[in-house]
Amino acid sequence: MSGEALVFYSAVDNAQEWRAALTAALPDLDVRIAPDIGDPADIRYALTWVPPAGFFALFPNLQLVVNLGAGVDALMKRDDLVPVKFARLNDPGMEAMMASYVIFAVTRYARDIPVFERAKRRGEWDYVHPRPLFEIKVGVLGLGELGAASAKALAAMGFSVTGWSRSPKDIPGVTALTGRDGLERVLSENEIVVCLVPLTPDTHHLLGAPELALMPKGAKLVNVSRGALVDEVALVEALRSGQLAEATLDVFETEPLPKGHPLWALDNVLITPHVASITVPALAARDVAESIRRVRQGLPPLHEVDPHRGY
Repeated sequence: MSGEALVFYSAVDNAQEWRAALTAALPDLDVRIAPDIGDPADIRYALTWVPPAGFFALFPNLQLVVNLGAGVDALMKRDDLVPVKFARLNDPGMEAMMASYVIFAVTRYARDIPVFERAKRRGEWDYVHPRPLFEIKVGVLGLGELGAASAKALAAMGFSVTGWSRSPKDIPGVTALTGRDGLERVLSENEIVVCLVPLTPDTHHLLGAPELALMPKGAKLVNVSRGALVDEVALVEALRSGQLAEATLDVFETEPLPKGHPLWALDNVLITPHVASITVPALAARDVAESIRRVRQGLPPLHEVDPHRGY
């Protein structure tokens, strides 16, 4: 359609790869890569990851914003967006990448790898007898597309998996709970807890000092969703006191994690720079194209976000 364009913005994704994938999926789409946006009035669609303040206000005819990822909490806080349709990305590649990271993090603890890493640094042979995986209880907080895929993968490996979500879920091999009682049960009954809950006003600091205190002493935490789901002050204290033995953290309240932050100094914390899962252009572009086709027809996009719920 002449005069109808999509603007792409991301400081971390490969713009040319996305342009090629989007053009292949929807040949009539004019893909423009910021800052080369041409006439702002042509822009109907935006595919972005954390664009600068005021970015969306440039486009008077914007109809759809697609977030380059599953978490859309940053979009909900912006003041430069007129009422438009919001969508998030979800593709099999993203689910597989997240599941691979979660499997790595959980298995690292299940097989006592941090013990062996520290023993190697000391130059010591430290034998720990392996446990069967069914004895190891894993809780997954958040059973959306990414959480469900990770929970199913862990259950398929033989872990005993309990999940928690806002609404009831039926996932083969996974005991699914809801409500505050369900959350407290997952925290208190599992030695490894994986956090994959979307960040909303209701889930900000979902895991604070009282919640961390519910976990068995020596438990391990894996956070691959959003840093603000966990009270970092309380987390640092729990890791220092031994209430939590270990943590694998891919997300933080402030990113990049500032130099001098207490988490950097804790040798029982593995830090990765928000890389647990990324969108795969060759797969995700098909969803973006289908969302645009739907919006052209006056229909909701795929994976539409409810601004009131935040996901």
